[in-house]
Amino acid sequence: MSYQVLARKWRPRRFGEMVGQEHVLQALINALDRDRLHHAYLFTGTRGVGKTTVARIFAKSLNCEQGVSSTPCGQCSACTEIDEGRFVDLIEVDAASRTRVEDTRELLDNVQYAPTRGRYKVYLIDEVHMLSAHSFNALLKTLEEPPPHVKFLLATTDPQKLPATVLSRCLQFNLKRLAPELIGDYLAKLLEQEAIEAEPAALKQLARAADGSMRDALSLLDQAIAHGGGRVAEAEVRAMLGTLDQGQVVEMLQALAAGDAAAALAAVAAAGERAPDYEALLAELLALLQQVAIAQQVPEALDDNLDAREAVLELAERMPPEDVQLYYQIGLIGRRDLPLAPDLRGGLEMVLLRMLAFRPQAAGEAPAAGPARSQPARPPSPQAQPARKAAPDAGAAAVQPATPAPIDDDGSCDWIRLVEQLPIKGVLRELAMNCACRARDGDHWQLVVDPAHEQLLSAERRKRLAECLGERLGRPVRLDIAVQGVDAVTPARERQRQADQRQAQAVAAIEGDPNIEAIRKTFDATLHPDSIRPLD
Repeated sequence: MSYQVLARKWRPRRFGEMVGQEHVLQALINALDRDRLHHAYLFTGTRGVGKTTVARIFAKSLNCEQGVSSTPCGQCSACTEIDEGRFVDLIEVDAASRTRVEDTRELLDNVQYAPTRGRYKVYLIDEVHMLSAHSFNALLKTLEEPPPHVKFLLATTDPQKLPATVLSRCLQFNLKRLAPELIGDYLAKLLEQEAIEAEPAALKQLARAADGSMRDALSLLDQAIAHGGGRVAEAEVRAMLGTLDQGQVVEMLQALAAGDAAAALAAVAAAGERAPDYEALLAELLALLQQVAIAQQVPEALDDNLDAREAVLELAERMPPEDVQLYYQIGLIGRRDLPLAPDLRGGLEMVLLRMLAFRPQAAGEAPAAGPARSQPARPPSPQAQPARKAAPDAGAAAVQPATPAPIDDDGSCDWIRLVEQLPIKGVLRELAMNCACRARDGDHWQLVVDPAHEQLLSAERRKRLAECLGERLGRPVRLDIAVQGVDAVTPARERQRQADQRQAQAVAAIEGDPNIEAIRKTFDATLHPDSIRPLD
């Protein structure tokens, strides 16, 4: 007997043999057991996740000679013929090869006739999104109101291409990508049944390479068994897939952690001796950076079965969290742009060098790579100035006293200067900016606000403004705000006056500029003062 590939030999024949997809299986099982069957089902999802398999098991459940149930016997002629693909009442159609409207009409001509052997006539249309618009139109009426003995099972990898009229006539089930852990466990059980020796690390490699597709995983496993001469070894699988030893990726991360550009390039050169897939290499680097970030933020969530777990924990202690996040972001952008690089290896090297170039440097730390460059002197920030001033003696306080409030000895107050010092923003600052100080008696303040800005005033904002004022003055105050015409200059009016003054000075400077005057005379140009803005 000829060899049968694993993907066909181990295709599930019952819902209980399916791996994952519990959210879909539970709905179908309940519908079958409770006789709540819809006339059209749509199964969506990426390749190899079980769309056609679920549809075939569903067709078997409908036509099993033991009755409609979620557990077909698998022994009767109907179950056996469906498994072998020769059941006359299961019409499987590959829509990719039958896209013409004539093909669809020919298919639907026999819908009205009763099934030949089974209980239901089941139409399984794979890759249904490949049908033409006219084919969908021919299918719509039958899909909405088929005869009671007909069920439609549609499968597609691209449901966005289906017309909304078709989607609305089907029960839609989205099959998810399978987790690598689920795929790896299934491969291990399968190889145990096949009596084939396998290394757990090799199965992890195959599960990750399958990218959520069980069919791809079984096809890769077939290839790995042939490549390894009847056994599945990690080294053979890595050579077959073109992946690298994770230790080389760890070396790149260790070079980044040390800020050593030469070591990073040396790690890339060592990896390049095996002609790797540089895009996959960068993806592996990003995956390890993700694990480092998890180890730093949520250590208990780190996978105990991670191959490089000890190295990840060591890197999590060495690398600052902000560096990890920066490297990950640069790596993501670099992975997107890597195909645009003249040389993939050079593109990967540039990604690593970019990570080091933008790496934050601690105080006193030398640059990670390249000669030192002279930098223009920068004035110290206002926040840093007090810390740089030497204390007059050992017992003197290190904290500088706060700037005194602008209140004169006679009790008068420069409200404009005081508002600028208050730590307020938003609507509360707008209220303070449009108030004027009418009178002050000790800690009793009386402000006025113009009726045009009355909507800014509320009891809550009056209370908050009093609290901020008290904190600024160092003692509690009582604040009253009256709504009336304001003759005094408010902070808002003072700010507008200064802005108008700067604008006038800017216009005067432009109009008096001899170069501007020459341009006006030469080109008969017109100067628009409204277009002039001062440089603040």
